Amino acid sequence: MKKIVLAIDSFKGCLTSNKAEAACAEGIRSVYPHCSTVSVPIADGGEGMLDALRGLGGEEIQVRVQGPLEEEVDARYRLSPDERTAYIEMASASGLTLVPPEKQNPMLTSTYGTGQLMRHAIDCGCQRLVIGLGGSATNDGGMGMLRALGYRFFDCEGKALEGRGKDLNKVWRIDESLVPPTLIDVQCTAACDVRNPFYGPQGAAYVFALQKGATPSMLETLDKGLKHWAELMANTTGCNIASLPGAGAAGGLGGALAAFLKAELRPGIDLLLEANRFTELIQDADCIITGEGKADCQTLMGKVPAGVLRAARQVGDIPTLLIAGQVEDEDELLNAGFRCVRAVTPADMPLARALQKETAQANIRQQVATILKEIF
Repeated sequence: MKKIVLAIDSFKGCLTSNKAEAACAEGIRSVYPHCSTVSVPIADGGEGMLDALRGLGGEEIQVRVQGPLEEEVDARYRLSPDERTAYIEMASASGLTLVPPEKQNPMLTSTYGTGQLMRHAIDCGCQRLVIGLGGSATNDGGMGMLRALGYRFFDCEGKALEGRGKDLNKVWRIDESLVPPTLIDVQCTAACDVRNPFYGPQGAAYVFALQKGATPSMLETLDKGLKHWAELMANTTGCNIASLPGAGAAGGLGGALAAFLKAELRPGIDLLLEANRFTELIQDADCIITGEGKADCQTLMGKVPAGVLRAARQVGDIPTLLIAGQVEDEDELLNAGFRCVRAVTPADMPLARALQKETAQANIRQQVATILKEIF
């Protein structure tokens, strides 16, 4: 065994991508001491995207913006080395972790700060925006983001709206007179790891709003608001995003980006792998190891391991191993093409212990060594 490439997502609440890959590399060296390991920091478009892109170089820009509620927060984005592309992690400006649990409420939160980051990058001359949509605290359909870019929204009585979840049902008219002309020429790509439509039973509100602080009674209101807002967007832009896969990402931010900025919605993992030149790295690899906290049938719906497997199969028949803290639907994952699918956590280990950093690292080291001895 000469070279193994590691592309492992974070084990959420436990290990970062870098820590998981470091433990994996230790397990490999215990079996193949002279094996070269190449670690690729990975994220799926949500939190951690900027850190995964650090190897690209380029400057990281700090901007003071409005958080999900009224408070100001320090957010950031990364410039490409040629300063033409801005990589924006919306969670740094509008993320759920920025709101104390007792204040989480998608009727009140806004993506305005994300729009401020976008506006800052555009004003600095960026011609392309890549926006990671994971980890949001919001369900405003992207209205807040658009308001920061110069769009204005009014209700049926002519009253200006802030663009929060509670305003989705109220918006009646969109004013574009203050939108900067430079926005027309900006190329936009949205990185998301979900394929949910804008509204409906599988839409932004019903699937994600509860975890953002919504009460059950808010769900119908938010969903009706998203439907109304989608119809208004279609009438305004000519783009119907109602059933567009990924439009429901980040509380509907994906849909607004597609409608108003003509954004392409792509799996975040594909963008990250391209940026890190993954296909070049694996050309001479004997094996690839990928993973995530929990692997199941949802893994195949745009998650990190699925993207890694897809890239590996495009290059050739490189054995791709999948490790996870927990595994369900093993047969489906094996049928998808993974050479091996293995849970690193012993079946009899309590979850609380398994989530401890040192324990998780030890489990990865041991299980990776075991897999390599069995397979190779």
